[in-house]
Amino acid sequence: QVQLVESGGGLVQPGGSLRLSCAASGSRFSINVMGWYRQAPGKEREFVARIDGGGRTQYADSVKGRFTISRGDARNTVALQMNSLKPEDTAVYYCNVVYGTAYWGKGTLVTVSS
Repeated sequence: QVQLVESGGGLVQPGGSLRLSCAASGSRFSINVMGWYRQAPGKEREFVARIDGGGRTQYADSVKGRFTISRGDARNTVALQMNSLKPEDTAVYYCNVVYGTAYWGKGTLVTVSS
């Protein structure tokens, strides 16, 4: 059973930056693909970014050029650096991994507002 713990959410003004982190525990082996999704109020959960074990990344069009996903130095950790944040980035951000099946964190709230 894999457990995911996210951290780093909060309130930030438009144009500001936040860094989210996620640590996965409970896996016997290294997790290949780690990623982030988000869910805004009244909307469905949507893909944000993912990274595989080889460092290959994918981003949603809405965050390209502003967000950067990276693997941490510690095993099975991932970070999401979010720059130039916009009010429409406001959402609960969820860490996601696939390790036999999909696992989700509980989410961390990011609010972009002046």
